[in-house]
Amino acid sequence: MRGPGRIAPGLLTDATRPVGFRFDGRRMSGVAGDTLASALLANGVRVVGRSFKYHRPRGIVTAGPEEPCALIDVIGPDGREPNRLATTLALHQDLAAESQNRWPSLALDFGSVADIFARFLPAGFYYKTFMAPGSAWERVYEPLIRRAAGLGKLDAIVGDHADPAETLHEHADVLVVGAGTAGLAAAHRLGASGLRVLLAEQDVALGGGSLLDGRWDSWRAKVCAALRAFHHVRCLPRTTVLGAYGHGVFGALETLSPEESARFGGLRERLRIVRA
Repeated sequence: MRGPGRIAPGLLTDATRPVGFRFDGRRMSGVAGDTLASALLANGVRVVGRSFKYHRPRGIVTAGPEEPCALIDVIGPDGREPNRLATTLALHQDLAAESQNRWPSLALDFGSVADIFARFLPAGFYYKTFMAPGSAWERVYEPLIRRAAGLGKLDAIVGDHADPAETLHEHADVLVVGAGTAGLAAAHRLGASGLRVLLAEQDVALGGGSLLDGRWDSWRAKVCAALRAFHHVRCLPRTTVLGAYGHGVFGALETLSPEESARFGGLRERLRIVRA
């Protein structure tokens, strides 16, 4: 599949498997292995949202969970889920997504009129401007400000088909966070010494920056093959370590791929409580 912004086949994409999806009601097509962000870029979409305060157009600026702009609403059978990152959302067939913080549309957003008066709307201006009468704060000013604030829309009622999740408890001698070259080398050395190792990587593939440099391909393949051969070493892609707590307890959130989710009855996330 070729699009106006589609470059040569990527490391994880399969151009022979098209995937249809919708963005703001517009039918588009990506390929297996795309994220929503990469599929939008391949379809020539550059503006994916509006800024919080002045409603200035915002595009995609990163390729991972650090993305500050590409927040979207996902529309599913159980309702609307706000503030999903397009850069980490795996594309799947019939995915429906909507941009945020615009009305009535992304291209024509009436809220962008605020940008014209930006010089008169400094940070925290409403705390100095809406001072009187005092009774109007709770009845008029605050409701209007709250209505204008926030990104995305959250359904008041969650449907019966909300994506399930589960909690698992893991035990290991060592938890390695990040599967770049240093993480892979550390996991390999620890595994070779006989220790139980859990290797968590927030991305979909192991290797980190070495994936962009062909000189590392042979080394990375050799180390990954050795890690798979260790029965006491486990690799967890799509897993973000959320925090380190007392007594060697860590929290990690794993996001399943669309194929894994279908295999496990719609399961989308696993919260792993790791003791290492």
